[in-house]
Amino acid sequence: MNGAESLVETLVDNGVDICFANPGTSEMHFLAALENPRMRSVLCLFEGVATGAADGWYRMKDKPASTLLHLGPGLANGLANIHNAKRASSGMVNIIGEHSTSHLKYDPPLTSDIEGLARPLSHWVRRADSSDTIAWDTVQAVEQASQHPGKIATLILPGDTSWREVSAQVELPKRVAAQPKVPKAPDAARIAHIARVLQSGEPTLIILANKATRGLALERAGKIAAATGARLGSQFFTARIERGAGRVPIERIPYAVGQATEFLKGFKHIITVETREPVAFFSYPDKPSLLKAEGTLVHTLVEADEDSALAFEILLDELGAAHAKPVLQQRVEVVVPQGALNPLSIAHALSAAIPENCIVVDESLTTGRESMGHTMGAKPHDLINNLGGSIGYATPVATGAALACPDRRVFCMVGDGSAMYTIQSLWTQARENLNVTTIIFANNSYAILKAEYANMGAGVPGARALSMIDIDRPSIDWQAMAKSMGVPSVSVDTAEAFHKAMADSVRTPGPVLIQVRL
Repeated sequence: MNGAESLVETLVDNGVDICFANPGTSEMHFLAALENPRMRSVLCLFEGVATGAADGWYRMKDKPASTLLHLGPGLANGLANIHNAKRASSGMVNIIGEHSTSHLKYDPPLTSDIEGLARPLSHWVRRADSSDTIAWDTVQAVEQASQHPGKIATLILPGDTSWREVSAQVELPKRVAAQPKVPKAPDAARIAHIARVLQSGEPTLIILANKATRGLALERAGKIAAATGARLGSQFFTARIERGAGRVPIERIPYAVGQATEFLKGFKHIITVETREPVAFFSYPDKPSLLKAEGTLVHTLVEADEDSALAFEILLDELGAAHAKPVLQQRVEVVVPQGALNPLSIAHALSAAIPENCIVVDESLTTGRESMGHTMGAKPHDLINNLGGSIGYATPVATGAALACPDRRVFCMVGDGSAMYTIQSLWTQARENLNVTTIIFANNSYAILKAEYANMGAGVPGARALSMIDIDRPSIDWQAMAKSMGVPSVSVDTAEAFHKAMADSVRTPGPVLIQVRL
């Protein structure tokens, strides 16, 4: 067994059984080791697709995937979606190929400071110096990635470590890192303080994030809201929310600063759960960075590394509300809209079309802002957003989510500007026959930037500024793009055609692209 085979064997022994790969020459021995029948290998044609897909896998499976990237430039290509994954508290194990140790002294063209590239966006970085110890390095990488919250682990694999044989006397670790990671217990005094805040009767917003927006934690948060009159909210972007009919509803803090401050001004208390107090996504002239009103008090109930479900259980006991009944979202039947496409008709078409147990990946800021409020009463589904803000996340994340949950349809909503960053995702979706409906809102513009131009006080964009925002010369042929990568497509320009295209895609296995012409 060589070092690469030892690495892959240890990954699968410890629960990491998928690798999103974009390999190069230095990784050929690792590529050979991926023949391990317990490891699923998924080829991605761009490193940002690989890292984004690993993020999507974690968000749906709550366990890390691995990636295989080629040297420093390959890592650099994947960093934007590693940034998004880190912000979403997703765990992943990145394997970065490197020149053999003896070759590095000659400074070959692809030599770079891989550690320097990795550290700002990794929680743990290590260079594997020996084939004899690489299995133990791998165990530590998986342990780091499997923490709560999830972490980014980067393991650098020199070529000679990969191809050298493991000494016969070396004992390989078995299932060391695969043990479930139990989050920290919350502080009892902090919970008692929150109980007093809630019992005060003063207007209170509980902001939920990460694991608190789903499962038992969300159900218990709903009980607390029902018992105390507190409202439940989330930041505008969240890693994953269970929502729709039959779920505990969560209000979304608006994205725009003015709307967000208006939403928050009525609360005397803000209680944070696995998140921090809300801040503006960007700074603007004459607008605040902190969105809370003056005099609003912020209290932490659950830190990022603590157990939300347990905290809510203890808090319910403190309140004497263990038997409270949460208010659940009722199903809202929406009439399929007719006529022109606009944010409202798009939202209603989406609400009517979302199938039960769908996964909705949203990167449609300009067109989709209306959608989330109008899909609260849709069939139960999961919503995934981009916490990191680096565009080009949606189609890779949708790819990873579809691999994690092959029995569920994924709706991926993305603007045309964002889609161009990682459109290679379509090829992987076709190759793996993934149930992804990619919805591209084609307004031939980075439309969000037109609004931001005004928000920044820059006035009305002139011809040169507009030329840096519009992407209509030439217009992108999305159907031709989809066809070139093996994905069937349809183009729509009315609300009823949009709904029909979504409904048709649910009935047909495999990927499809819908171009929404705006």
